[in-house]
Amino acid sequence: MKHDLLKQLKKYTESQWIQQYLIESNGNIYINNKKNIGRNLYQLTEARLAEISSLLIEPKKLKIFIVETEPIKFLAAFLAGVIAEVDIFLCDPAWQQQEWQQVLSLVSPDLIFSDRHTHDLIVQVTAKVQNLAAQKSDFPKQPLIMIPTGGTSGKVRFAMHTWSTLTASVNAFQNYFNCQEINSFCTLPLYHVSGLMQFMRSFITQGKLLIFPYKAVKTQPIAVINQSEYFISLVATQLQFLIESIPDWLNQFKTVLLGGAPTRRSLLEQARIYNIPVALTYGMTETASGIVILKPEDFLAGNNSSGQVLPHAQVTIEPENNQSFNNIGLVKINCASLCLGYYPQVFTQEFITDDLGYFDSNNYLYLVGRNSQKIITGGENVFPAEIEAVILATKLVKDVCVIGIQDHQWGEVVTAMYIPVNLDHDLKIIKQQVQSQLAKYKQPKNWIAVDSLFRNDRGKINYKKIKAIAESTINQQ
Repeated sequence: MKHDLLKQLKKYTESQWIQQYLIESNGNIYINNKKNIGRNLYQLTEARLAEISSLLIEPKKLKIFIVETEPIKFLAAFLAGVIAEVDIFLCDPAWQQQEWQQVLSLVSPDLIFSDRHTHDLIVQVTAKVQNLAAQKSDFPKQPLIMIPTGGTSGKVRFAMHTWSTLTASVNAFQNYFNCQEINSFCTLPLYHVSGLMQFMRSFITQGKLLIFPYKAVKTQPIAVINQSEYFISLVATQLQFLIESIPDWLNQFKTVLLGGAPTRRSLLEQARIYNIPVALTYGMTETASGIVILKPEDFLAGNNSSGQVLPHAQVTIEPENNQSFNNIGLVKINCASLCLGYYPQVFTQEFITDDLGYFDSNNYLYLVGRNSQKIITGGENVFPAEIEAVILATKLVKDVCVIGIQDHQWGEVVTAMYIPVNLDHDLKIIKQQVQSQLAKYKQPKNWIAVDSLFRNDRGKINYKKIKAIAESTINQQ
């Protein structure tokens, strides 16, 4: 057992390192700033540790699910699992039968930390699912921390991390920003890597942690003592709302880490107008969050790259099919925070992403899109991100997604699915502005107006659904 972590947590009990802000049932917000939150976390961790320990039977390695919605309960179960050195599976409380079927086909839990409704749902689905996970002789023997990731496919899988990979990410972040203590203002879900790593940074560096759900921030942002010492992590949709509503609150933070889905150029310009210290990040669940970060001073100076590589990582550009297109290639990653694989399969080779990018002469990484989303039309390579930026710059659409649709003549045709700002706007006006900015082969041949682009809570688009709608619409035309 990791007794040192339990001792560290006990040491924190008398300090106010962790504070939790909640919403009352009637929608009114109150601040839970009691001094005993740290002590409560320690006591609950001890209780969860006792539950886990009662089930430990050598040589079997215990598997636990954490599906807690209440942050302190989540952290207590997480820390207890780490201390007991069991396999931890972080789960999304919003999952329903389809997602649980995917999860339970991979693993059967020995212990579930959740509310009664979720527990009963898992048990119900378990009875109907055959566990398909293969027992491999080379399966990692060290305790694992499984973090869910679905990418854009919608299929749940778990990136296999360890306490060491998560700690490596924290140490690199600390080194890159040259700060002794990392204070985190956490608005993102703790089961997601972007929320979990905010806890990890504060816990490991003995910084402060404020847990304030994003829906609470939208309703009533609070004045944080020494706000300029805190990092806050957001996705693009959250940044957009906060800039439009409380930009003066947002620009008081030390750094606003921005990740998730790509951010349109116009939003970045808005952030600069309000002097918001944005740090664009590039990372993923597999790398335990950011491995490339653009520092706020570079961002405010007009740099639109993803930043420079953190000290624990090596990022190189792999030419696709051994051919580089304008120095653009697949992003290849090797880092101390890289996961071991996708449960239950271990990586057998280096990690090559689906992302396309290039480095400039000053070692700043620029991303141009995903290889799987790259469109090849009439033999020409087209990158959707470039087209989306041009369409958004017209300010006649609220949102847009550019995809390739199969075509017998061109191979693929460029298709734009968009949300118009005003239904009265003539599509001809948008097309005219795009024509002056893009080569003819890059201009969308199909334009489909919609009410929604099916983004999840982190701003990522469900491309499978988008393509199905686009193909159906085109076939009906």
